[in-house]
Parts: sequence; structure tokens; C-alpha cells
Amino acid sequence: MPQISLYIDEETLKKVEKAAKKEHISISKWVGNNIKSSFETKISTVENNTAEWLKLAGSWEDSRTADEIIADIKNSRTENKRFADGLFD
Repeated sequence: MPQISLYIDEETLKKVEKAAKKEHISISKWVGNNIKSSFETKISTVENNTAEWLKLAGSWEDSRTADEIIADIKNSRTENKRFADGLFD
């Protein structure tokens, strides 16, 4: 099995040691498990988010056409006064 070197601060090491001891596994096993699960969680989250966004497709109900909605958005814009006195105060 491949190996890696990991440089962490003392405080983090103590937390890792404590967590590994609590689960009755080696530090190496604990770190490996947590790295693996973080990837699985991210993939699951991305897939779930994508599915949720796709459910929303076409769910916005409005009697206006897309062009009318865009025109309303553009017409509701106001001028930004943020830099009216110049970029640097």
C-alpha cells in the first residue's frame, strides 16, 4: 500500500491521536479513513446538489416571457453610488 508523509501542527496531531484512540485504530488508519470519507461525502453532496437543481428546472412559473423578465430586471437596476466620490476616499 502506498505511503505519504504528512506535516501537521502539534495541536492537530493531538486531536488526531485522541480520535484514533477513541475508535481503537491506528493514526494511519484513522487519517486514511477520514480522507476517504471526505471524498465520498463531497461526491455525494455534489451529486445530490445537482439532482436538486435539476428538479427546479422549469418550476418557475411566470406569465411573462423570458424577454419580458429580462427587461424587467434590467429596468429595475439602479446606478451604483459606491464610488461617486472617487475610488479612493
